[in-house]
Amino acid sequence: MTNSNVRIVSLIPGGTEILAALGLVNAIVGRSHECDYPPEILNRPICTQARLNSNASSSQIHDDVNKLLQSALSIYEIKTDVLEQLQPTHILTQDQCDVCAVSLHEVEKAVATLIDSKPQIISLQPNILKDIWTDIERVGNTFDVDSVKVLENLEARVKICQQRLQGISLDELPTVACIEWTDPLMVAANWIPELVNLAGGQSLFCVTGQPSPILSWETLLTTNPDVIIFMPCGFDLNRTRQEANLLLTQGSGWEKLHATQAGRVYITDGNSYFNRPGPRLVDSLEILAEILHPEIFQYGYKGTAWERL
Repeated sequence: MTNSNVRIVSLIPGGTEILAALGLVNAIVGRSHECDYPPEILNRPICTQARLNSNASSSQIHDDVNKLLQSALSIYEIKTDVLEQLQPTHILTQDQCDVCAVSLHEVEKAVATLIDSKPQIISLQPNILKDIWTDIERVGNTFDVDSVKVLENLEARVKICQQRLQGISLDELPTVACIEWTDPLMVAANWIPELVNLAGGQSLFCVTGQPSPILSWETLLTTNPDVIIFMPCGFDLNRTRQEANLLLTQGSGWEKLHATQAGRVYITDGNSYFNRPGPRLVDSLEILAEILHPEIFQYGYKGTAWERL
């Protein structure tokens, strides 16, 4: 069992969900302003704040992010006073993307000011599904918690998905564009192409494990994917609907696309699922399977995690 003196501050939502999956919810003493799942961690003190306004337009957010990154400031600020009060023994952060969470550099800087407690920093670096399994195992090992059952369960769900798709022929695999940002237009990468392929689709425009590329409107039109799925980073279903509709009204040629004509344009809650490298990436796989092959999969995510646009 975990030592009751363990005090964890998690600065990434995916990390918080990994801790929860491993049964360590009670050891979490603080969280980031974006950690919102599972619900029982919502009463923990918040240790970060955003330096930008997430209600701004997509292009404005994009510009603000770039300005902050160029000036070597992190997009999020760590509330050192809160950390000081919490006296964590461990801090969970990530080194994957400065846009998605507190950067390792910021954490190290903040920790340097905590003279009393010298918390251990655990930095996660997930790019593909396998990295997430490794992260879960690593977090488990750090806190002496057995991660085998958690991992077996997640991997079994991935296998079930693959087994059910075995009878499908290559020409039944739709081409899929996953949109991670609308202004500028960006395609979701890292683990997303892998999830799309596992869910019985053919991922377009990007490579598994790579950062998200910008996509020109012309390329989207000429490639003409069978399925378009919106999963903007950090946005829930309602905000995603707004962003997608905005793009539809601005982009010319939209009505001519295969996906539009076939009614195969979808919106998702990217913030809860696709953008968050933790156990719910397996939920994200199941959501994709349900969207791409409704004749085979009915997990019951429709209406809460995704909808047809």
